[in-house]
Amino acid sequence: MFQIIHKRELNAQTTMLDVKAPAVARRAKPGQFIILRVDENGERIPLTIAGCNQDEGTVKIIFQKVGATTRRLGLLEEGQSILDFVGPLGRESEFGDVAGKRVAVIGGGLGIAIAYPQAAALHALGAKVDMIVGFRSMDLAILMDELQNACTNLIVMTDDGSNGHKGFVTTALEEQLKAGADYQRVIAIGPMPMMRAVCELTRPYGIQTIVSMNPIMIDGTGMCGGCRLTVGGETKFACVDGPEFDGHLVDFDEAMKRSRMYRDQEKISMEKHFCNLTGEAR
Repeated sequence: MFQIIHKRELNAQTTMLDVKAPAVARRAKPGQFIILRVDENGERIPLTIAGCNQDEGTVKIIFQKVGATTRRLGLLEEGQSILDFVGPLGRESEFGDVAGKRVAVIGGGLGIAIAYPQAAALHALGAKVDMIVGFRSMDLAILMDELQNACTNLIVMTDDGSNGHKGFVTTALEEQLKAGADYQRVIAIGPMPMMRAVCELTRPYGIQTIVSMNPIMIDGTGMCGGCRLTVGGETKFACVDGPEFDGHLVDFDEAMKRSRMYRDQEKISMEKHFCNLTGEAR
């Protein structure tokens, strides 16, 4: 059992937990993830490691309460425990020599929470980090202080223009590129349509663009094959070969089609979750 040490509601939809998992905390690196199971009747879901404290033996995870499992996870309070918490899984980020070089880290949706540790690690290595993040509205903004401290330049876009900067993260990226930003690398994390759009923007400039893929996963070892992707014409497994890949080589059309395969089952799972909470019969 893995105890929840700290819980913080970032907004109405998004929760951050610090979970006691010393063995995971000792080995976790940026870019890696865990697979958890809330209880013995729960499904396994992957969540990216948003940070860790080796001294306290805690691992930070951030999630949106959008599915049955994440809603059940969101109901747990400090002092309660998660049944399974396995990791770190996946390959760690490969940053290389970035000292003094300019990098863009782009986060959309929940990807902002995943982009944050990437930006922080690059910033600590001496990179000049432009962090571009997007929210539907500033009412849904999360981790603003943390984001500011993790980069050289923070650009915040909103769909509704509630902060005076209306548009998508791709709007800001395109402006930076047209202004001559000499990015050595772009890292994009978020919904697949957003990551694909970022890749199409950087392709003409020949800028290395890394995306973090989060397809359906079950065992985290590559055996189930659920997380397979086509990258550069070859089959890859996000859980062992990734989750980070060269975005210019990812077949996004195939990946997005596969991500929609289980929508009916997800709907049934949500209905069961609602009935369990309310006591209503289906």
